[in-house]
Amino acid sequence: MLKVNVDKRILDICPQMKIGLIQADVVNGDTCDELWNELLKEADNIKNSYELLAINKRPAVAATRKVYKALGKDPGRYRVASEALCRRIIRGLGLYRLTTLIDVVNLVSIKSGYAISGLDFDKIEGDTLTLGVGEAGEVYNGIGRGALNIENMPVYRDAIGGVATPTSDEERTKFTPETTTVQININGYGPEMDMEETINLMVDLLKRYAQATNIQTSIVSNFD
Repeated sequence: MLKVNVDKRILDICPQMKIGLIQADVVNGDTCDELWNELLKEADNIKNSYELLAINKRPAVAATRKVYKALGKDPGRYRVASEALCRRIIRGLGLYRLTTLIDVVNLVSIKSGYAISGLDFDKIEGDTLTLGVGEAGEVYNGIGRGALNIENMPVYRDAIGGVATPTSDEERTKFTPETTTVQININGYGPEMDMEETINLMVDLLKRYAQATNIQTSIVSNFD
């Protein structure tokens, strides 16, 4: 599996951070009805469980927002993806039906509250991901967002640049219909859903809907 390093500036804010790592060979495609119905069921659960202004109080979301604030980024302007999805659901705007891999990640994200990085493993350069802090003027193209200002935002970088933030993953390493191996990072800046349980849910969904094989998982913490 890829090695993961974390910048001291982030660990100083959340020393108990845990990252769940999953690598697997998969088959991507259009989201089937069974997966879509699971996603809609969880969306209904979110809508019935939270008021709009309470979403940012979810432990996993609040912990990620805390990191943004401590680094100098406005989490109200640059929302955590799991928070943004839940807000969309509660506002009655619905969800987009995308591809199997994207919708599996979205399902786990809204259920757990965690910011989840879903990356095409074969597009990652090098054998290490480093979670650091975005710099002024750093080039980063968020999926469907164009140029994204990631200054003072937590960002994973591979050997040539940024690949994921809690707000949006990067176009360069995004899932496509041709993706055959995934690298999924479940970013627990603070605890909500048990990390092992979250990994097991993700793996189960990948097996059922993306024909996942050669699955490797781990939980990394204690980054000293």
